Amino acid sequence: MIVMIVIAILAAFAIPKYLESVRKAKEAVLKQDLHVMREAIDSYTVDKEKAPESLDDLVTAGYLKSMPKDPITSRTDTWVPAQDDTLMTVDQTQSGINDVHSGAQETSSEGTAYSSW
Repeated sequence: MIVMIVIAILAAFAIPKYLESVRKAKEAVLKQDLHVMREAIDSYTVDKEKAPESLDDLVTAGYLKSMPKDPITSRTDTWVPAQDDTLMTVDQTQSGINDVHSGAQETSSEGTAYSSW
């Protein structure tokens, strides 16, 4: 009986630490994925002299091997592309996607929405 109580107490401390480390790892992957996707958007825009019209354009043109899975939502179709009419270079002929965000509705361990990263 005492052994069970000791195990329960240890688990009460270990499980929250484990869950926090998993959350931090997912956040690190999200930051890296966003960086890679943003670099791909910039490279596509400079090379093609126009911004991609969809995130799938980055895969089709070979700037990404595949669409990464959002580590927070565990899906590839929840990325939210941002578009505006700003041109990145003087040679750019067409506006389009210039940024990407997570579609996750949760709040990060930093207290900010994942969708604002």
